Amino acid sequence: METKSVSRIHTLNKVTYINLRWIAIFGQLFTVNIVKYLFDFEFNILFVNFVISLGAVSNLFLTYFYEKNILSNRASLIFLLIDIFQLSLILYFAGGILNPFSIFLLIPSIFSSSNLEFRTSLFLIIITIISIIFLSLFYQELGYPYGAEMKINTFYYYGVPISLIIALIFLNYFAILFGRESNLRKEALNKIEQFVAKEHELVSLGGQAAAAAHSLNTPLSTIKIISQDLYEQFKDKKDLKKDIELLANQVERCSQILKKLTLNPGVEDDFINTECTLNDYVSQIVKSFEEISKKKFIINTSQNTNSFKITKLIELVYGIRNFIGNANKFSQKTIYISIKSDNDKSEISIEDDGSGYPRDILNKIGEPYIKSSSINNEQKVGLGLGIFIGKTLLERNFAKIICRNSKTRSGAEVLISWKNSDLKSL
Repeated sequence: METKSVSRIHTLNKVTYINLRWIAIFGQLFTVNIVKYLFDFEFNILFVNFVISLGAVSNLFLTYFYEKNILSNRASLIFLLIDIFQLSLILYFAGGILNPFSIFLLIPSIFSSSNLEFRTSLFLIIITIISIIFLSLFYQELGYPYGAEMKINTFYYYGVPISLIIALIFLNYFAILFGRESNLRKEALNKIEQFVAKEHELVSLGGQAAAAAHSLNTPLSTIKIISQDLYEQFKDKKDLKKDIELLANQVERCSQILKKLTLNPGVEDDFINTECTLNDYVSQIVKSFEEISKKKFIINTSQNTNSFKITKLIELVYGIRNFIGNANKFSQKTIYISIKSDNDKSEISIEDDGSGYPRDILNKIGEPYIKSSSINNEQKVGLGLGIFIGKTLLERNFAKIICRNSKTRSGAEVLISWKNSDLKSL
């Protein structure tokens, strides 16, 4: 079943959002009452507290009446609008845009830009700009303690809203970029989990099939022996003879099918290799590609002087397979693989004779969903997802990955290295 693309899902976690709103509400209550009763500023404290209480009511509604654990894009828009209007009302009765806390007007739209749809974020940005302009023109003066007055230059009245609007656009632009990158990475990581889960499932099914074949071997043998005895007894009776022959053939057919399902039918109860060397890893993967590819694979093990066995992990198999598959895809005729190992570290080098990584994406290799603008790469285009998956899986298992253009050949080169101590601890 195909899962929905994570990069197209825009939601907010309800619990996280509710907690952030409670922090904001209690912060507002604390601030306005301190300013009023401790510093003796004059403003309509009753109405301001009423406005803050409306925010608390909306948060209680979210907590007890909104049943979903995730806020949809539409629900998020409604409550973020409430946040903007609530803070705008507080600022209206407390000095307008010149109030130092007017900077908090930017938060809802920035929060939206990193989590919600672009249209939602754009709408909130426009509403925020309208609120900033309104609070610059219409507001109630903040009464200073002891009748003091603060003279502010007219340019300051223009400078504050303009600076807030510029900051709003600037911060939202980067929030949209980072949010999009985060969603793409989340989607790519989700695919990794799917691939690994699928590999584990296949191995599990293979083991179960092999176990079934061994378990059914005895009863099938018994049925076969009995069918042979029946055949000898009733071979003169044509009607029974045909049925017994059919039975024997079907028993044999069942045996052949079950043998095909086993991963290693020649070794009893040893269906999955638990340990193998790096050379075994690479050889098995290359063998699977040689069956479907016409290209030549050259494996060099002359510098593999310290070969030792390690646990066979699906993550390692899949990670190395992705890089070898990438080399097979973009090479012209030959893939060169070198395995090196000494007392300190082990390394796998994968090179091809293709055109190498395009220069415009060379410094982005390892990121998901990248695409070269080079015209020469239109036919063999990739999104970088295979490299990202392989790199992530191997790095989770202590590997260090270097992707670059080969210094000795025309194509790309991938260096995968481990400390021997890390490999042995897998």
